[in-house]
Amino acid sequence: MSQLQHSIEAIGSDLEKKKLFDLFPEIEPYETGFLEVDEPHELYWEQCGNPEGIPVVFLHGGPGGRCSGKSRRYFDPDHYRIICFDQRGAGQSKPDFCLENNSPAHLVSDIEALREHLEIEKWHVFGGSWGSTLSLLYAIEHPERITSMVLRGIFLMEQADIDWLYSKNRHIFPEAWEEFLEYIPEEEQDDLLAAYGKRLFDEDPKIHRKAAIVWSLYESSCASLIPNYETITTKEQVDHALAIAKIECHFFTNYLISEEESILKKVDRFRHIPTIMIHGRYDMICPLLTAHKLHKEWPEADFIIVPDAGHSSSDPGIRSRLIEATETMKAIK
Repeated sequence: MSQLQHSIEAIGSDLEKKKLFDLFPEIEPYETGFLEVDEPHELYWEQCGNPEGIPVVFLHGGPGGRCSGKSRRYFDPDHYRIICFDQRGAGQSKPDFCLENNSPAHLVSDIEALREHLEIEKWHVFGGSWGSTLSLLYAIEHPERITSMVLRGIFLMEQADIDWLYSKNRHIFPEAWEEFLEYIPEEEQDDLLAAYGKRLFDEDPKIHRKAAIVWSLYESSCASLIPNYETITTKEQVDHALAIAKIECHFFTNYLISEEESILKKVDRFRHIPTIMIHGRYDMICPLLTAHKLHKEWPEADFIIVPDAGHSSSDPGIRSRLIEATETMKAIK
């Protein structure tokens, strides 16, 4: 079957679906804690669902995102032992917004440290956007610890991905991009990451908070199939924006993956792991071309293109396919 035929079949089957899977009911953790890793970091973690169930770990996006009550609801709580944690500097992990000892390699090490701490032999891995990158980096280093993977919104963290989001995306969202651009003085607009970094890491709260809000509003406006122009007003929202903006800027400035080290060149490390990749046709944060490149190198993985969705896991088609995937993965031991 050709790549094009595969895509067409995925689209056709989606359009014919009558049943949309929805989130499982809200649940509360049965256990929470903090895991000390490299100083000064302590990672918040929680367990939900069935304590005797099949382990699955949720890897949130960003980098700099966080887990939430919704993160627990992609999994059948009667079947899965659901583990969520906030990555370094993000969510409830301590200290807030910390960039010291904070890199992709540190985060991969954290996943393994948490697995060992919870005395789990193997687990399913579920990650979207930056979480898909982190899942793949973890699979490169620890494939023997993974039962299966569900990946959404494939992001390889290469220069092309950053060029799309912070430059070429202006062809699709010109009004949002212009607001993002015009916050920066004209003489600094030729290097937006550096210009935003200068402001995000300024000691003056008025400066770094404003820069974080503009950064986060730009990304959120591009994330859904139907544009969602949010507002950021509460302290919690501002803190979340700060974590997203500071940690993303830090990672995208210092830890882009080179072509020589591309995940695409390391597929053989994890080729055997049963995996479902789910990507919105109109994903404007992580364009479909990125997932297509990975699928060409990894045809063994199931590749589902959702025809009426963007990047966000809240888009109904994406949400339904993710839950269908976790139901499918129940058969894999």
